[in-house]
Amino acid sequence: MLDRIGVQSLDDLYSDVPAEFVHKREYDLPSAMCEEEVRAWFKRMAGMNTSLKVFAGAGAYDHYTPSVIPYITSRSEFLTAYTPYQCEISQGTLRYIFEWQTMICRLTGMDVSNASMYDGPTAAAEAMRMCIACTRKRNTVVASARLLPNVIAVLGTYAKYSGINLVVTDEVHEAVAEGTLDLAGVIVPSINRFGIIESHLGLADLVHGAGALLVEYCDPSALAVVKTPAEWRADIAVGDGQSLGIPLCYGGPYVGFMACKNEWMRKLPGRIVGQTADAEGRRAFVLTLQAREQHIRREKATSNICSNESLLALWCTVYLSLMGPEGMRKVNEICYERSHYLHDALLATGKFSDPFEGREFLKEFALKPLCDVKKLQQALLDAGFFGALETEEGYVTFCVTERRTIEEIDQLVKVVKEAAL
Repeated sequence: MLDRIGVQSLDDLYSDVPAEFVHKREYDLPSAMCEEEVRAWFKRMAGMNTSLKVFAGAGAYDHYTPSVIPYITSRSEFLTAYTPYQCEISQGTLRYIFEWQTMICRLTGMDVSNASMYDGPTAAAEAMRMCIACTRKRNTVVASARLLPNVIAVLGTYAKYSGINLVVTDEVHEAVAEGTLDLAGVIVPSINRFGIIESHLGLADLVHGAGALLVEYCDPSALAVVKTPAEWRADIAVGDGQSLGIPLCYGGPYVGFMACKNEWMRKLPGRIVGQTADAEGRRAFVLTLQAREQHIRREKATSNICSNESLLALWCTVYLSLMGPEGMRKVNEICYERSHYLHDALLATGKFSDPFEGREFLKEFALKPLCDVKKLQQALLDAGFFGALETEEGYVTFCVTERRTIEEIDQLVKVVKEAAL
């Protein structure tokens, strides 16, 4: 191989790497171990972990994962499957992607969904670019400052390298009503970064009157009980599928989703799986739309997305099929009841005030601490709780999912009451 590419040695392959960055010492590798020794080694490593009860949210939620999901997704035909280019041998993969798209459409109320989003923030960024593509010569997108910070950060990165004028503001209605912007789109949260369920009354009329598109960033789990993007007359719905039973795992892997109205379907990035019939009239599935540069002319592509994240899409599809509409509503009812129980109990300690009194929340809320936040966080950590995430405004946020029991909530409140803060 070296002869074929015209170099003399392996070192020549790295000749452009500065010498100070080349490792010249012996590699510090452990001695060989048998299987039982390897198992024992990993068990010791795992024993060093600290297991905390999660009372934090901020876009990643500790929802219950039914035990059958890891079993199904670990089957070899799913775990090793890749992008379904050859539909004749990819019917299983295509079918569950089709079902995932269908379920997202039912949750959001949108007409069509794609299957290629890496996570929620990048889905939002792709929606921003889609707004530009749909409105052509316009170049400004307004994003609510109440979106999650990581979503705003990714929007900023995409905007910078796409030449998009991104305006982040707390006053979205006012920014649109001014009418002075070269407006292509507006991005708002369904539930904001403080956990508050937002009202977008009249916003769609303002945005559409300006000739722009409305994008709503959603928690798909919450869509079982809150107004859908379609009910707010949004054009595009995006979000992260993590709340659909995907475990917390150092930030990923997760899966994003994107859905839109029929009129904007041709501008969706990634791919869409569609249903058809084979030569014998049997139900079959195919890649109906592939609007990325690998399939069409680069200048006509809507995105350079290269993975459909289908293993995680399968995970969420199994979760939704197991839970069903009734199960999804029940999850949200439990989250609502227990989060309000914690909210009221924390206020009763006298160590917090509510800066958003009267605003409705579902499972996550923000309070203003009347104590030392660092001491509060340390007291919770010492007692085995992860919560009280601090915001840039100096608030702290808590989140309660169906996995948190009343006993655990009472224990957390007791820690707060007794800690010297």
